[in-house]
Amino acid sequence: MATLRDDYDIPWKDALTRYFPAFMAFYFPRAHAAIDWRAPTVFLETELAQLARDAMLGRRMADKLVQVTLHGGAVEWVLLHLEVQGRREGGFAERMFTYNYRIWDRYRRPVASLALLADGSRSWKPDSFGYRLLGSSMRLSFPVVKLSAYADRVEQLLLDDNPFGLVTAAHLLTRQTKGDSRRRRAEKRRLVMLLFQRNWDKRRIIDFLNVIDWMMRLPAELERALWNDIRVMERSDAMPYMSMFERMLRDEGRQEGRQEGWREGRQEGLQSILAALLEERFGPLPSEVRERLAGADGEQMLCWAKAVLAAPTLSAVFRQP
Repeated sequence: MATLRDDYDIPWKDALTRYFPAFMAFYFPRAHAAIDWRAPTVFLETELAQLARDAMLGRRMADKLVQVTLHGGAVEWVLLHLEVQGRREGGFAERMFTYNYRIWDRYRRPVASLALLADGSRSWKPDSFGYRLLGSSMRLSFPVVKLSAYADRVEQLLLDDNPFGLVTAAHLLTRQTKGDSRRRRAEKRRLVMLLFQRNWDKRRIIDFLNVIDWMMRLPAELERALWNDIRVMERSDAMPYMSMFERMLRDEGRQEGRQEGWREGRQEGLQSILAALLEERFGPLPSEVRERLAGADGEQMLCWAKAVLAAPTLSAVFRQP
C-alpha cells in the first residue's frame, strides 16, 4: 500500500486534536449532536498505542481514541480512524473491526468507530466487516466520510464557517493541482487570504495556516514568491496575525534555508523571540528549557521554531531531530 508521507498526516492530527468539536461537527454531525461538549474530552493516546502494539495493527499516525460524555451523562469512547492516504486499502474494514473488538476485549468498553477517508476514489467506501457461520454472525458497521465526496463543492467549502471546510478544500485543491504548481500557488494564496479574513482568534488563524501550508507544498521559487506577496499585504495591515518570529522564520527557512554564520546579536534576538513564542503557546518556561535555548545555535533554533507551529506539547518541540 502506498501512503502519503508522514508530514502530510501531522497537520490533520494536530488540527483534529485541538479542534475536535469542530471536526466532529463538520464530518460527523449526528455524533456531534449526541455529545455533551460542556464536559471535557480526553484523548486516550496510551490506550490506543498499547492496543496497536499488542495487536500489531500498524496504527496510523492520525488514529484517535477519545473519551467523551454523551447527553444524559454516559461516558463513552469514540474510536476515530483518520486515514490520510493516497490509495485504497484492502484490509481497512477488517482493521476497523479488529480495533473495535480488541478495545472491548481489553477494556470492556463499547466503542463507536468512525472513519474519514482521504483517498481519491468516490466508489471505495468500506463501511462494514463481518462473517456468518453455522447460524452465528458477527458484524461491525460504521459511519464513513469520504473527502472526495466534497470534490464538486469546493466553493461552498470556502464559505463554510467551520475551519474544516477550509481544510477539506485545501486537501481537494492539493489533489486537483498535482503537477500544476502555478495553479497550486494561486489556490494556496486564495486559501491563505480567506483564512486571514476570518474573524478568528490569532491562535486558530496560525494553526490552520500551518495545516494549509503543510498540505499545499510548492517548488521553492513559487513558495518564495507567494510569501513575499503575503508579506507585502501584511505590511499594508491586511494580515496582522503573523508574529515577528514567524515572519523571520518564513524569511530564513523558506528563502535561504539553513544559513551559516548567524551574527551573535541576531541569534540572541531569535532566542528571546523563540522563548516568547513558546511561552505564548505553552505557558511559563522551565529553567532547563531556557538553558537549552541559551546554548542553541541558529540551525537548532530554526528546527525548534518550525516545530512550535505543530507540536502539541512543549516537550514535543524539543523531540524534533
